[in-house]
Amino acid sequence: VFISNYILCLLLLFFQYQVGQLFSVAEASKNETGGGEGIEVLKNEPYEKDGQKGQYTHKIYHLKSKVPSFVRLIAPEGSLVFHEEAWNAYPYCRTGEYNFHLEIVTWHKPDLGEQDNVHKLDKDTLASRIVVPIDIADRSQVSATDYKADEDPAIFKSVKTGRGPLGPIWKVLSKELNCPKMCAYKLVTVKFKWWGLQTKVENFIHEQEKRIFTNFHRQLFCWIDKWVELTMDDIRRMEAETQKELDEMRKKGSLRGTKAAEE
Repeated sequence: VFISNYILCLLLLFFQYQVGQLFSVAEASKNETGGGEGIEVLKNEPYEKDGQKGQYTHKIYHLKSKVPSFVRLIAPEGSLVFHEEAWNAYPYCRTGEYNFHLEIVTWHKPDLGEQDNVHKLDKDTLASRIVVPIDIADRSQVSATDYKADEDPAIFKSVKTGRGPLGPIWKVLSKELNCPKMCAYKLVTVKFKWWGLQTKVENFIHEQEKRIFTNFHRQLFCWIDKWVELTMDDIRRMEAETQKELDEMRKKGSLRGTKAAEE
């Protein structure tokens, strides 16, 4: 079992993040879909369970070209289609992966990452987890392949909110100036049982999660002028439209989006 705790801070108001996240998920899904691969949304509906209310989603990820060759060579036919379920009851969210044990539990808090054990882990788990702070304004955390100047928080300045560009000490300044702030604490647990490949695949998954979290939240911040005035009703309408678009996009065009990681 491999457990990592990713700490992602943003110059956003706590209540704004949910809209920004859902908008960016829809946009990023379209950017990753085409040529027979990408994201298929099976369900996106409200749920209520054990006193918790939120939005349930069930998605299928068709990702054959986006996994490393060492996996493609030995993976059984059809095994590179991944089912994901998510229960989003903001500020809490849990995501699970069918094909193997991959769970992402996220707590969103109105701080800048100061909480050491927001997930209330036991003593042994707390000692074994790996803490991975991510700074969306740090270009060194982004590969040359993934870098896009128009999605760089160190360059971007919001017209509608005045936020940005984010300098190297943006978190320090945001505390001093009492700026909007929030943090996504993501606990990722991976358990992959495939003899001879367990460690290699688990490491690959964690590397990819960091890559996805970093790139996604850089986009989320730099797209703020597109979503900051939207309501949750706007988002639900957009999600319904996106679901239809993804079905069409997956059937035509060429492969799009994130390239397979280099081995």
